[in-house]
Amino acid sequence: MKDIKKIFVEGAAAPGGHYTPGVVYNGMLFISGQLPISADGTHTYTEPFETQARIALSNLLAVLNAAGGNPADLLKVTVYLVGGEHWKAFNQIYMEMMGDNKPARAIVPVPELHYGYLVEIEATAAV
Repeated sequence: MKDIKKIFVEGAAAPGGHYTPGVVYNGMLFISGQLPISADGTHTYTEPFETQARIALSNLLAVLNAAGGNPADLLKVTVYLVGGEHWKAFNQIYMEMMGDNKPARAIVPVPELHYGYLVEIEATAAV
């Protein structure tokens, strides 16, 4: 049997679909797309973009932390943004929250996301 470990964040909102927030296999952590849903399950899609971006990044970092990792362990981050006008604001928040860590990254403009959110973030890390 393969050594696959499922990662959940204690105190975080339960996944809204049929998925696991993170999966570790062979030293690699795969973090599912993180929306800006508050830990208590409150939807924040009416909040400004900057607030949504901070919550989504915090959710991603919480999964990373629950797997025993930190931002230096991130290998690849994929960001889905509704509207190209949010790129500059996202990049600034990302730099603040990631510090000196610069994993490979892609920002993908999309027409819409679940529930009307403006950002979703997924990642791969070595843990």
